[in-house]
Amino acid sequence: MKVKFGIQIEPQFGFDYETVEKIALSAEQVGYDSIWSSDHLFLNDKSDDINCMEAWSLLSALAVATKKLNLGTLVTCNSYRYPSILAKIAATVDMISGGRVFFGFGAGWKEIEYNAYGIPFPSIKDRLEQMEEAIEIIKLLWTEPKVTYEGKHYKIKDAFSAPKPVQKPHPPIMIGGMGEKVLLKIVAKHADWCNFFPRPNIEHSLEVLKEHCVAVGRDFSDVRKSLFVVGGPVYVSESDKEINQFMGELAKKHNRTIEQIREHYSGGFPGSWAGKPEEVIERFQHFIDMGFEYFQVLFNGFDEKIVDYSKDFAEMVMKKL
Repeated sequence: MKVKFGIQIEPQFGFDYETVEKIALSAEQVGYDSIWSSDHLFLNDKSDDINCMEAWSLLSALAVATKKLNLGTLVTCNSYRYPSILAKIAATVDMISGGRVFFGFGAGWKEIEYNAYGIPFPSIKDRLEQMEEAIEIIKLLWTEPKVTYEGKHYKIKDAFSAPKPVQKPHPPIMIGGMGEKVLLKIVAKHADWCNFFPRPNIEHSLEVLKEHCVAVGRDFSDVRKSLFVVGGPVYVSESDKEINQFMGELAKKHNRTIEQIREHYSGGFPGSWAGKPEEVIERFQHFIDMGFEYFQVLFNGFDEKIVDYSKDFAEMVMKKL
């Protein structure tokens, strides 16, 4: 199994477009498969002067700037756009890019954004119900000439959506999260990919997903598995001095000791997300052995240093896996 890698961008950290474009063009050149954007409106209540580009607008610009790089959201918040409008937005970006969209999707969670922008914040039960109805509507609009749908939360009547996506029958749908009782059941029913986080209970979550697949009559292997590396920004170097400097900068940023940062990076898994190439390779190989075939990698910062970090990772880790 040949694994693939993408670079995750968090616009809420303060990126400008020129920087993201440079990261994307470099990623395309050195062999990354994709670039991903989170879907947030701002970082926190003190970030009024920090840039936070809207995810789908950003991807539409990158669709023109790049030629081969796949473009994904990790993940689109269902609550921020009515599903019929979101279907058209994603299909448009798929057309602009020539069929390079990954449709990452989630129920939404960041209550401070909902409240600030006047978006209703229902219970998690209702948000998951809304998400499932939205997936059904979006898939219908992508594949059917005209759609009428009446659910508990959403209704459309004689709706049609053109353009249709370039990818047939539709862009790959990736659902992010590890909620076992409901979310993974929705994954089993509707998703092409399931995106996990590197948490200690991840093996149990995979087993639960397998059980849901059996319950809905689907082959577990049909749901492909990706991992968003959020156990700390990824960093690789041959130099102990550079690694210690990186750890020291993180410790200062988060008001922790270097020992605490190193303990955090251990995560209870073999190897590390930050360290010498053999350590980082060991960490990724552990998850590859569990069946993961796609990784979204988060590098430190929000400036052009990410270009250098991502090139080092590509040479010392990515191309060896």
